[in-house]
Amino acid sequence: MSAFRTLDALDPKGKRVLLRVDLNVPMENGKVSDATRIARVAPTILELAGKGGRVILLAHFGRPKGGPDEANSLRPVAAAVAEALGQPVSFATDCLGEVAAAAIAKMQDGDVLLLENTRFHKGEEKNDAAIVEGLAKLGDVYVNDAFSAAHRAHASTEGVAKKLPAYAGRAMQQELDALTKALENPARPLAAIVGGAKVSTKLDLLGNLVRKVDMLIIGGGMANTFLAAQGVKVGKSLCEKDLADTARAILAAAKEAKCEIVLPVDAVVAKEFKAHATSRVVDVGHVGEDEMILDIGPRSVVEVEKLLAVAKTLVWNGPFGAFELQPFDAGTNAVAKTAAALVKAGKLLAVGGGGDTVSALNQAGVADDFTYISTAGGAFLEWLEGKSLPGVEALRA
Repeated sequence: MSAFRTLDALDPKGKRVLLRVDLNVPMENGKVSDATRIARVAPTILELAGKGGRVILLAHFGRPKGGPDEANSLRPVAAAVAEALGQPVSFATDCLGEVAAAAIAKMQDGDVLLLENTRFHKGEEKNDAAIVEGLAKLGDVYVNDAFSAAHRAHASTEGVAKKLPAYAGRAMQQELDALTKALENPARPLAAIVGGAKVSTKLDLLGNLVRKVDMLIIGGGMANTFLAAQGVKVGKSLCEKDLADTARAILAAAKEAKCEIVLPVDAVVAKEFKAHATSRVVDVGHVGEDEMILDIGPRSVVEVEKLLAVAKTLVWNGPFGAFELQPFDAGTNAVAKTAAALVKAGKLLAVGGGGDTVSALNQAGVADDFTYISTAGGAFLEWLEGKSLPGVEALRA
């Protein structure tokens, strides 16, 4: 973690600490229904407040159009943050100007204040210089603990980080540490599992991974596109036939980079896309014209498990099949449990991320057993794609 400035280098006592967090949490009936994101940033808030910092929380919420609106106010979230911290959290009805300044002026060492939704100001997402200046006036130092927003060059994620001494919070530090170990400086062999519906949404990801990993295991609907590009008939399966040339180019790039591409050798097929549909296991070359591939088959699971047994590091983004529907969750569940067992045995470092991946690993009951699970979505994907994240770059030592 020496590449980034962390809280180890900050004495926050008496300082106004602008802390960017991710509080974009789901709500039901005016209350937070899932406090996972709050729990992730609570350690940073408590550490800064416990050391005498005056902690000023910056966050966005939803996608407000044209300014403030009650539906996207952070006010109800303040109570959930207070509950997670076990201490009071004040709330200011603006994140800029006199309202914010007055609320901050009342703070004592160790206090926590949540400012209103940064996106209520249109200039936030444009990294507007006036918004950046306005935010910078409110603090003495800046801490970013919102990796999930770090791929955006917004005023509260990048702009203010360039105006004030800037540090990574503990959740950000943990995420960067895990991703650096997994992709930048991994123990090898390094394997990647990439699944999901479409090749078109992950072209940059696949292009970057073939140059970095030793084994690229492709599953989900995108595997069908690669199979079809090699002349395998996939019936009614989800398949982007117009990307056959792209798939072949990725296979050629992998061969040149000495990256082993692993595709399914058998599949679970059905004529209907629904739970408990009548299904059968076939070799990938024997899918009927009226059938669709909905999961990898048992021989494919064994092949993947053999590769994981020799791998030292695993990066996982995307399921192997229609994991939301039984019995088409079997392939993803089996591989997930094998990976988790290898992590617990100390034989594998495994990092997973992306919405469907997190859901699938939770469904398999192994999310807590992985080395690290990223809930960041877009930022996690862009990191895997090899793109530089503005909010992260601003924290480099």
